[in-house]
Amino acid sequence: MASSKLRNSANGSDDELQVDMSPMIDMVFLLLIFFIVASTVIVVKQDPNVDPPVADSSKKPKDGKGRIVINVRKDGSFYAETATTKFDDEEAITEYVKEKKLVEEGKGLKPIIHLRGDQGVSFKYVRTVIRASANAGVDNVVFSVYGFEKN
Repeated sequence: MASSKLRNSANGSDDELQVDMSPMIDMVFLLLIFFIVASTVIVVKQDPNVDPPVADSSKKPKDGKGRIVINVRKDGSFYAETATTKFDDEEAITEYVKEKKLVEEGKGLKPIIHLRGDQGVSFKYVRTVIRASANAGVDNVVFSVYGFEKN
């Protein structure tokens, strides 16, 4: 009950056996697509009006998931992510962080405040964002800095 190819190879037939490579090629392409989609790139939407300070001891983040970006401009004004949403006061920041916190927790992530403060801004404005975030229930804050002098 052996297949004809097996019988022919056992009999010493000169027909050469060939392996069908198309399933393996299909799997390679599927794995390639999977890894392209599954790989994550840390993308932080940046406000071009914020110039973060330089810090020699800065570290690149390992994971950018769960970030809630708040920008503090040189004049002390507060903006979300790409500078489309402006916050007038601490309560507005707190409400924004609460909304974003629920979204991130819904994804199963721990929310983190990504604070992008301009190098010329007074610390009292940075403290306002930290206090508003704490009132919203987010206690993890990371600061955005340059690891090198920007030209």
